[in-house]
Amino acid sequence: MEFQKVTAHAKANVYFDGKVVSHSIILEDGEKKTLGVVFPGEYHFGTEAAERMDVSAGSCIVQLDGSQETTAYQSGSHFNIPANSGFTITVPDEICQYVCSYIS
Repeated sequence: MEFQKVTAHAKANVYFDGKVVSHSIILEDGEKKTLGVVFPGEYHFGTEAAERMDVSAGSCIVQLDGSQETTAYQSGSHFNIPANSGFTITVPDEICQYVCSYIS
């Protein structure tokens, strides 16, 4: 995945004592995305806006809030999270890399 003509924010978004780190980019049309890494472990995130998470490297297991089901995602796949919701992401062994797009 590659993005052209972006503004990159150098300050990182750091969560869970550095186990999840992302940087924001703003595309030429004003759309915001975050590019990040998730180290092995289990983490819960809440959402305000709906999100699409593209797994760009590695793998993860996701459980959406309100669901008992978990789904595994590999590099090249994606999952959606509803607005005003949340999800638990588990990375079993290797680092998982992602691109988060905010859905309006």
